Amino acid sequence: MSDERPDVTRVINAKDTRFGWYLEEYQPGDLFKHWPGKTITEADDHQFCLLTMSASPLHTDAEYAKNHMPDGLNIVIGTYIYALVAGMSVPDISGRAIANLGVKELKHVAPVYHGDTLYAETLVLSTRNSKSRPDAGILTVETRGVKADGTLVCQFERSVMLPRKPQ
Repeated sequence: MSDERPDVTRVINAKDTRFGWYLEEYQPGDLFKHWPGKTITEADDHQFCLLTMSASPLHTDAEYAKNHMPDGLNIVIGTYIYALVAGMSVPDISGRAIANLGVKELKHVAPVYHGDTLYAETLVLSTRNSKSRPDAGILTVETRGVKADGTLVCQFERSVMLPRKPQ
């Protein structure tokens, strides 16, 4: 490594650029393809089930699944899928959020199994200024979770309050 360093011409603070944008920077129709994805392990599923006291045999008992599930496999608990897909969107969508305002239309449309890899994408639906906070606005998005083969597994709409760009 050289002892000579070039003069600093620009400073980029990751904390200012990596975790979401200001309200004005989003436009309806913007599609964010979040990265990276996540391959779901049996341990991920079991740990989430145990932490949330949701240890149903649908998710944690391979023998039960073999004898009682249509595909003979345990399915990953849906609340983990939702949390994972929402989490994948945070750096691009809500990392700068003042508040998460709500979720609606949460749908689980296909099963997820141990070993499946999920990716997420988010479509900006609308933006508007806040009626109660002049320094903030509301971003509404639809986020979708898809398997590596493109199968849609989960989708939901959510709204977050974001700061507006400082004047």
